[in-house]
Amino acid sequence: MDSITTEHGGTDLGRRIMQHRYAVGLTREETAARAGMAPSYLKYLETSPAPNPSPSAVARLADALGTSAAALAGAVLETQPGTQPPVQRPVAEPLAPAQCRGYLGTGGVGRMVFTGLRGPEAIPMNYAMLGGDVIVRTGRHTSLARAAQTRVSFEVDHFDEALAEGWSVLANGLARVVTTPAELETVRSLGIEPWAGGRKDTYLRIAVTEMTGRRIRAYR
Repeated sequence: MDSITTEHGGTDLGRRIMQHRYAVGLTREETAARAGMAPSYLKYLETSPAPNPSPSAVARLADALGTSAAALAGAVLETQPGTQPPVQRPVAEPLAPAQCRGYLGTGGVGRMVFTGLRGPEAIPMNYAMLGGDVIVRTGRHTSLARAAQTRVSFEVDHFDEALAEGWSVLANGLARVVTTPAELETVRSLGIEPWAGGRKDTYLRIAVTEMTGRRIRAYR
C-alpha cells in the first residue's frame, strides 16, 4: 500500500481522504475504482493545494471509504471537539519556539487569557503580529484594557477531528496600552478589525517573553 503522510502539500480534504483510505487499508487505485473515478483524479483531490470536487464526487468517495461526506468535508463545527473517536490514536509532540511563531502566523483569532475583577477570563480576540509581539484591539473601558501592565497569555489553536490532528500555541508576556503617536500609526496599519461590535479604539501590545506549544497528529 502507498505511504500516507500528513505533509504531502494538499489540503485538509486531501488529508482526510488519505487518513480514511489508510484506515480501511485501500490503495489509491482501489479507492478510485470503488468510487468510480480515475486514480489520477483521486491523486489530484489528495495532493492539490486547491481541490474543487463536486458534491457527488465527495459522496462517492465517502461511500467507498465507509464514512460520510460531512466527515470528509470536515463539517463538524456544530459539535464539541473530541466527541468522535480518532481513526488512529494521535501522539502529542512539543513545538519549538520557531514552530510556535510559524503557527501564530501573521494573525487571525485567538484567546486572550488574563485575570479580571472576577478572576480568570478568556476572551476570543482578533489579533495581528508585530515582530514577535501580539497586537489586539479592544474598548477603552473593557476588562481587557484594565489588564494592561499585567502578565497575560494569548492562546491560538486549531483542531481537525476527522484527522485527529491539531496544534496549540500559548504566548505569555506583559500587556501594555499603545499610546505614542508613531506606535499607534504602526498598529493601526495592521488592519485589525474585531468581529464584535462596539467602539474598539484601544490597542494592547503583548511583549511575548515565553512561547510554548504542541502538535497532535496520528503517525503512520
